[in-house]
Amino acid sequence: MSEYLLEVKDLKQYFPIRSGWFGSIPLKAVDGVSFNIKPGETLGLVGESGCGKTTVGRTILHLYKPTAGEIIYNGTRITPQNIEEHRREMQIVFQDPYSSLNPRMTVADIVGEPLDIHRLYSSKQERADKITELLNLVGLNSDHARRYAHEFSGGQRQRIGIARALAVDPKFIVCDEPVSALDVSIQAQVINTFEDLQKKLGIAYLFIAHDLLVVQHISQRIAVMYLGRIVEIADADEVIARPIHPYTQSLISAIPIPDPKTARTRKRIPLEGDVPSPLKMPSGCPFRPRCRYATEQCAQQRPELREVSKGHFIACWNPHEE
Repeated sequence: MSEYLLEVKDLKQYFPIRSGWFGSIPLKAVDGVSFNIKPGETLGLVGESGCGKTTVGRTILHLYKPTAGEIIYNGTRITPQNIEEHRREMQIVFQDPYSSLNPRMTVADIVGEPLDIHRLYSSKQERADKITELLNLVGLNSDHARRYAHEFSGGQRQRIGIARALAVDPKFIVCDEPVSALDVSIQAQVINTFEDLQKKLGIAYLFIAHDLLVVQHISQRIAVMYLGRIVEIADADEVIARPIHPYTQSLISAIPIPDPKTARTRKRIPLEGDVPSPLKMPSGCPFRPRCRYATEQCAQQRPELREVSKGHFIACWNPHEE
């Protein structure tokens, strides 16, 4: 039996884009991503908008059919033929808590729908009790069950989405930027809810976000994506304190520091140029056009992830520690 709950190997997700009258070209949203997650672990996935973070999460759950690669859950390779057998154990919390909730359904029906689909109760009373238990678990109460989504704040709506994901007792949840649409004060409350649930239920998370400090707080490890590929992965504190890939270094240098004195002495590492189009990827390393350390080798060969220290992997030919 593998020590990992989830293993992703060389995952690719290409979307065909029409080019001319008769042909199409592939948009490489995810282009060879590999990582693993242990039971009860949180892996943070960060990167710029459009780098493929959300696509990775949705492809793992087969909301998008993978173009290539392997997704292995609890020792079993996930395919379109057997994904329904694993739906209960693999769930998702969406980014926008309002658009992901049906405005015509009460909270009881939203949270109870997974129970209905998987037939996880034997009586109406058991169903109602289960819904109340789930709402209490995420910080809501039984009175909320009779209301509709528009009657709640953003943070409360996200808690409803979390309760819906928990309804089928999953072991793994994709958290697709679950706090990015919330106020900062509410973000902290929802993050604490995720952490409490993990301690109580032993759930593993793939936590997708932009905010590196939020990801560092909740994650045991962090993976950094750029143009559909992971360029660095290591323990969360290691990535923040000792980034090695030039792209990660630039992201870390952009984190705001509340201490003015420290902020003035900190070296900012701006990125030059624009993000290349995934329809016309540069040769060799995708980050090469914006990298201050690029060499001829970077133009000729695309670097693969390699271990530079225990548990610290990067995809770079010329790493430089700041």
